[in-house]
Amino acid sequence: MSWTDKLERRLGFIAIPGLTRIVVAFTALVYVLTFLNPEIFSLLDLNPARIKHGEVWRLFTYVFIPRGIGSPGPMQPLWVVLALWFLWFVGERLEAAWGAFRTTLYFLVGMIGTTIAAFIFGAQFSNIMLFASLFFAFAWFYPDDVIYILFVLPMKIKWLAWIAAAFLILGFATGPLSGKAAMIAAFANYFLFFGRDIVSQARQRREVATRRERFESESRRADVEPLHKCAVCGATELIDPNLEFRVARDGEEYCIPHLPVTTSSSSSATY
Repeated sequence: MSWTDKLERRLGFIAIPGLTRIVVAFTALVYVLTFLNPEIFSLLDLNPARIKHGEVWRLFTYVFIPRGIGSPGPMQPLWVVLALWFLWFVGERLEAAWGAFRTTLYFLVGMIGTTIAAFIFGAQFSNIMLFASLFFAFAWFYPDDVIYILFVLPMKIKWLAWIAAAFLILGFATGPLSGKAAMIAAFANYFLFFGRDIVSQARQRREVATRRERFESESRRADVEPLHKCAVCGATELIDPNLEFRVARDGEEYCIPHLPVTTSSSSSATY
């Protein structure tokens, strides 16, 4: 029984069926409110200083702030709709593969990690990395699913995940310490849930590569091993293609120059 199964037996009541749909609905509501009054953002974000002064709702409401959805302009509502639809799609597929409890637990662990990092570094962290961790969990279960970028360009989920991972690694390498902490904290859920499988698969790929390399090496050695070898001088047909070999009465193979004189031509095999 896995550790998630044990937790589900004890904490199954925390499961929230359709969690992603709830997040999408509240995010859409917050977007409409901030469209009408941009100052709403400042009342909902993850601000450790304000939380310490009693504004505890920020521990949850920052999840519903729509961030990274294009720049303000006439096309922004369309990008918001597409982003929320994709989040809905990811959450529904993830819950179908994982169940409500594990999906909820995964989401909560990411939230807790992000919140802890915000308090440690005294910074305001967003929910972008948290939602990215949901996407990578989705990519783990459905790597070969195809989506159409802008409804035109087909791309498998695994390739989209690799592209996203490349940008995250670049951001991690060039970002400030607080940004690195936010990324590690938000992805703690991913490594907690998939770390063991990642290590196991990496070990299996290394073992397969080692066996393949050993097989190819042995095959190459077999291809160059000589068919004939003189028992005296060790000469082979690879050294001199024109060299003749014979098997003597003692069962050993010799080249013509070292063939025992007691061996007659009629009693030896010529190669």
